[in-house]
Amino acid sequence: MTTILVTGGTGTLGRPVTERLRAEGHDVRVLSRHAQPYAVDLREGGAGLDAAVAGADVIVHCATSPRGGDERASGHLVEAARRARVPHLVYISIVGVDRVPLGYYRSKLAVEKLVEESGIGWTVLRTTQFHDLVARILDASAKLPVMLLPRGVSDQPIEVTEVADRLAELALAPPAGRVDDMGGPEVRTLPELARAYLRATGKRRPLLPVPLAGKAYRGMREGGHLTPRQAVGKGTFEEFLAVQRGGRR
Repeated sequence: MTTILVTGGTGTLGRPVTERLRAEGHDVRVLSRHAQPYAVDLREGGAGLDAAVAGADVIVHCATSPRGGDERASGHLVEAARRARVPHLVYISIVGVDRVPLGYYRSKLAVEKLVEESGIGWTVLRTTQFHDLVARILDASAKLPVMLLPRGVSDQPIEVTEVADRLAELALAPPAGRVDDMGGPEVRTLPELARAYLRATGKRRPLLPVPLAGKAYRGMREGGHLTPRQAVGKGTFEEFLAVQRGGRR
């Protein structure tokens, strides 16, 4: 039996990772700000973090926040892992963090480098956006009378449970460095995804593609966040919507 610490273990990805590892009989510790007995704010570190890390064979690092603080939090985790001599650190990142200059992507890339230079055995997996994220963005856009969509941008959403399966597999294998990217089954334009969302939810909205400015927008128009050659995911966006309360969120 392997002892595995999952940071962000109550989140969208961390929860299914934890479930899969426990189903295979492993001792899984869940670390989040409110999960007992390992209720730890990684941004603060401290003795609670050392207790969570002690004796772990693997850390699967899923904790993240688009609001910032990932670099500081990951620095505390790496320091604790070094002190505890944890042999393997698995980190989940995003396709395009080195090609699309979004602030959040820059932070994820910085954490990748921190992991790589940690002196700990490491594995990094980059994936495209989860179906959940695309649906939340469309939910927000559909609150307006007209759905505003960035013009010329496509996406390649992936089912989060498939990513969880892959992370669990990597956690139980030796450190592998940067592994192959993992993308959803199809590259879809945002209007295509929006129409699928409207059909599934029964809503009616006109779509208005809007040109945006900036390097990040250009990077997405150029497909920097996509990995069409690694379209290994199986679950489609329509299938995801169908499962979510019959498509109604």
